[in-house]
Amino acid sequence: MSKDLRELEKKFNLKFNNFTLLERAMRHSSFANENNEISNERLEFVGDAVLDLAVARFLFDKLDEAEGVLTKKRAQEVCEQSLYEYAKSINLGDYLLLGKGEEMSGGREKPALLADAFEALLGAVFIDKGFLETYKILDKVVFPTIIKNIDEEDKDYKSKLQELVQSDKRTLEYKIVSETGPAHNREFKARVYMDEVIIMGEGMGKSKKEAEQNAAKSTLEKLAKSSRR
Repeated sequence: MSKDLRELEKKFNLKFNNFTLLERAMRHSSFANENNEISNERLEFVGDAVLDLAVARFLFDKLDEAEGVLTKKRAQEVCEQSLYEYAKSINLGDYLLLGKGEEMSGGREKPALLADAFEALLGAVFIDKGFLETYKILDKVVFPTIIKNIDEEDKDYKSKLQELVQSDKRTLEYKIVSETGPAHNREFKARVYMDEVIIMGEGMGKSKKEAEQNAAKSTLEKLAKSSRR
């Protein structure tokens, strides 16, 4: 059972002109299909673009770095794992409208579903209130996290590994080799192969993307150790 969406509205001091936009933002496709209503997918599309632009502007103002560094930093802050953490920080799962099957399978905790809902929320606010009002959410949820992580090492290990091997014209491939745990708390194991046959490393994660990044990270650490011998 989802919470009253008016609570979510008050949390960010928002007053929707068209409250149905907020309802749609929280409406997962499973609920929409069961009730013959419109899902949040189109709002998610808008929110994705709004978030990219807002984070790009924020990083431009805060970091005096080249385009490549800014691009990687933005990718780190708007990836599925980051979006999931933003959504969790405001208990967004409590407000989702889910179909019966999705509800029973723990949909309120699924990283991909929560990440999409967070983008849909931003899309709804942008369409209803404009870009400046969208900052009420970003200022409270996204930008403080970016500031906290501003000096953190770039966590795009897959790109680092790709850059390392591409000079030798080697190919990399990631495969999910196992999934464990209940539907609402899955854990994935990824394996990275070089030239389709050589196992380079493995990694675990709460999402497939996180598992792949950790597999790349473990590979980089392994390569760094071997280079020091």
